[in-house]
Amino acid sequence: MLADDQAMVRAGFAALLDAEPDITVLAQAADGDQAVAAVREHRPDVVLMDVRMPRVDGLAAAATLLAPGEAYRPRIVMLTTFDLDDYVYEALRIGVSGFMLKDASPQALADAVRVAAAGDALLAPSVTARMIARFAQQQPPRSRDAARLAGLTTRERDVLRLISAGHSNAEIARDLVIAEHTVKSHVGRLLTKLDLRDRTQAAIFAYESGLVRPGS
Repeated sequence: MLADDQAMVRAGFAALLDAEPDITVLAQAADGDQAVAAVREHRPDVVLMDVRMPRVDGLAAAATLLAPGEAYRPRIVMLTTFDLDDYVYEALRIGVSGFMLKDASPQALADAVRVAAAGDALLAPSVTARMIARFAQQQPPRSRDAARLAGLTTRERDVLRLISAGHSNAEIARDLVIAEHTVKSHVGRLLTKLDLRDRTQAAIFAYESGLVRPGS
């Protein structure tokens, strides 16, 4: 599904994506309200959502669609004309799969849809970790997150620290001298306990709870 307030942009993206043999554009929306309604009606696997839209912007619409109580939560890729602007951190915090610049090539756009549909992030873990650390410097730890952190075991906290540094499961396994499948189990449990969707949200939580300090 495509959400952008510019009809020409939507038409162009739709034409490019519908030309791909494995991608179908189910619906389009011109603002955040329409986007939420269209997702609930059509249940697309992936939503390409413009950040800046009238009435309800893309960030607010994404927050609604990715809220824990929402019955269906798609993969959302935010579209922006600004590279690493202030919206990116908030978008990742609420659980979007990543972001794309609106001037990306047609191939990059199609690849982004495929990556998101597969459940993968559109930012390399190391890049995500650096960006999260930079934005985390601007705010103090949140007390409610510190309380949630108390529900994790010592080992789960160790895994969470390494996730926040952008480490893969294999790298975490080497650092902690445990099996990779054990790391995967720890990651799954901590995401469930914290009600988080993916590793990016986990990395942000690690900073916002005070478990990891910027620059540490």
